[in-house]
Amino acid sequence: MLAFLELLVVGWLPGAVLFRQPIAQRDKRAALPAEERAYWAIVLSVATSLALVVGLAALHRYSFRRLLIADLAIAAVLTAASRFDLRLGPAARRAGLAACIPLALALLGAWRFFPSSEYVIGGKDPGVYVNEGVQIAQRGAIVIVDPTVASVPPFARDLFFPADANRPRYTALRFMGFYVLDPDAGSVVGQFPHVYPAAIAVGYALGGLTGARAAVGFWGILGVLSVYFLGARLLGRPAAAAAAVLLALNVVEVWFSRYPNADIVMQGLLFAALLANARAHVDDDPFFAPVAGALLGLLLFLRFDAVLAVAAVTACNLLGFVAGQRYRWTFWPPLAMASALWLWYLVGPMREYFELPRVFIANLPWWEYAALAAGAVALEIVVLIGRRSAAVSKRLVNFVPTALALLVAALAIYAFSFRHPGGRLTDYDAYSLRMFANFYVTVPALIAAIIGYALVTRGLFWRDPAFIVTLTAFSLFFFYRLRIVPVHFWAARRFVPIILPGAMLLIGGAALTGVRGRLLFTRAIRGPIGLAFLVLLGYQYARAAKPVVGHVEYEGVIPHIERLATRIADDDLLIVESRDAGSDAHVFAPPLAYIYARHVLVLASAAPDKATFAAFLDDAKKRYRRVLFLGGGGTDLLSSRWTVEPILSERFQIPEYDSPWNAYPRFVRRKEFDYSVYAFAAPGAKPEEESLDVGVNDDLNVIRFHAKEETDGRTFRWSQRQSFLVITRIRASDRTLELWMSNGGRPTTAPPADVTVLVGGRGLGVVRVENGFHKYEVAIPADVAAASDATGEPVRITLRTATWNPRTVLGTQDDRELGVMVDRVAVR
Repeated sequence: MLAFLELLVVGWLPGAVLFRQPIAQRDKRAALPAEERAYWAIVLSVATSLALVVGLAALHRYSFRRLLIADLAIAAVLTAASRFDLRLGPAARRAGLAACIPLALALLGAWRFFPSSEYVIGGKDPGVYVNEGVQIAQRGAIVIVDPTVASVPPFARDLFFPADANRPRYTALRFMGFYVLDPDAGSVVGQFPHVYPAAIAVGYALGGLTGARAAVGFWGILGVLSVYFLGARLLGRPAAAAAAVLLALNVVEVWFSRYPNADIVMQGLLFAALLANARAHVDDDPFFAPVAGALLGLLLFLRFDAVLAVAAVTACNLLGFVAGQRYRWTFWPPLAMASALWLWYLVGPMREYFELPRVFIANLPWWEYAALAAGAVALEIVVLIGRRSAAVSKRLVNFVPTALALLVAALAIYAFSFRHPGGRLTDYDAYSLRMFANFYVTVPALIAAIIGYALVTRGLFWRDPAFIVTLTAFSLFFFYRLRIVPVHFWAARRFVPIILPGAMLLIGGAALTGVRGRLLFTRAIRGPIGLAFLVLLGYQYARAAKPVVGHVEYEGVIPHIERLATRIADDDLLIVESRDAGSDAHVFAPPLAYIYARHVLVLASAAPDKATFAAFLDDAKKRYRRVLFLGGGGTDLLSSRWTVEPILSERFQIPEYDSPWNAYPRFVRRKEFDYSVYAFAAPGAKPEEESLDVGVNDDLNVIRFHAKEETDGRTFRWSQRQSFLVITRIRASDRTLELWMSNGGRPTTAPPADVTVLVGGRGLGVVRVENGFHKYEVAIPADVAAASDATGEPVRITLRTATWNPRTVLGTQDDRELGVMVDRVAVR
């Protein structure tokens, strides 16, 4: 009950009070349908709460308690300012049957968008967002103070977060997506904008990690509702409802409403901003002008490409002014204030996030700068002349919709049928529109969307010019500049905020909305045909999304991380293998550090400097009870100055959806994690005989090998083109190196499995490895043995092999470069 009341405070109360204020012609918004009034109460409250979270966190003052107090204070002040006059009066209509449509859409979304992914690990964008949000909830700041970072002495920083010498200011990577701004103070910031992490922070306060994960599902539902309400105003309820249902059924909407990402958040906020802008500048409701400006301003703190929406909406408002629509100056103050704060945000804490857009902008060809400048000048001329000339205004009203319809139709035909890679044009850019059609919406749906664009633009453009132009701008920019399916199906999400839902609205409009006469068919004929098309399309979308609806990405990984966290004490330091060590063990580091508050450092290299690491260990032992190491791929960390003792080993699998290169995903695979935890201890006696069982607690003995595997009770690892085995010692009396290996059934079309064996750069010989595990021996020269024994340090054995690729040779899904299977090594 308490959580429900808190949810009402942050998600309904301030917006409801603000919406009911007796200002800005309240009767106009009171006349809106009851369901839209409820929608605006939620949107205004959510936007207010998120702005408060980001603002308080920027000041290092956020806590959920302070957010509740602020929301209650805003509601109280607004109530007092209105003199408790919050009744909407007789203009407010009661809810009718139409209110069941958004309720049904919300229930449909709740069914399809939950349960949420368990993606809390590092390594990719989703985990960064979740860990950023939890950090805001736990530490109350955007730029956090990380005591583990601050505890690393200056001489050892290059072991874990080496500075980028090419940057003018200090820049170092803490985890993927987290940057160290000041190593002395331990200042760290997540480099994804913080509106979505702010929502995760609120979810975490309401329901712990489950609530944090569920935040993306909430935004999926709000996105579907935002699309419906904008569509209902523009096209009517039937077409809007059909579009919203298609959107909720689409596999991409389902996936990204379960998978942490900012694009689905942008969908909900952007359509709300476009609807508010239409209410203000077309429907002449003054209340919504500052709302539109504030929502667009909030979008800037969500994704950089929101600038495209801001530019499109601003340009459309100016065009609408020339065409005779009212231009409300109150749109500007909240947007201008947000823009000023955003500029500070970009050059300050988010400077690393801004680096990529800065480079992109700096490398645009000259003619694109010229085109942008010419467009801005042309718009200014049209505004200055058109408002004073009725003839110019009339020509603008007639010309713009027709020109847009012809331009988009021509570009769509070119992009779908005639655009091919060549020169600097890549295949994934050239074929982006056809890939969007084939993979995500179907070709008939794309054709229907283009027809709908022409019909809606010609018939309804001036009813909501901002929506049409914003959709056009995003489509042109996306399909011209941004890759689609460059790596795998689930990487292409830049069309989620407006292109996908906009296409659904256009399809609904083409099928169910009559504009400017009968067009191709009478309404009686076109209606049933359109309805049948929508049903078939919905069935296709539901069928394509069926496997995803029953899938929870990375289900079960959270309990494994929690168990690992319980084995690491508050006064332990965990060192995690580097990202290039050959396994995914490093992805556990961010949640262990930023969700479960453990002291964690990630090595920057799989072969750190031993002398520096020894000095760091001496310093760390003064600060921490134990220094532990977590690995699964292979790190060169053996030394005579310390020993390592295995204390924990675990192997488990979690579901991960198929993600083939440039192809449609087909099934759920099992992603395996295999890691061990070791404790560093004082030097101990060396064994009389060196023997290593590869695949068992060998993470400090192997480098550049593939993951551990087991077959017929025998553990092994596949080698790569060049792999390394590290053994504790070679004595002066040792003369033979024994290797138990198999070629793994190497096909005859692959090169022979000839393994060259080296010690310290000295070649010991070449052996041809046959199928099945056998012992292979190479002689150790006396001088090599004597030199190795004299150092007293571990010895690195190099294995060089011509590799083969199962995908290339056999057509399987295994894309690894495989050498030989190594089971055991011994020195005698």
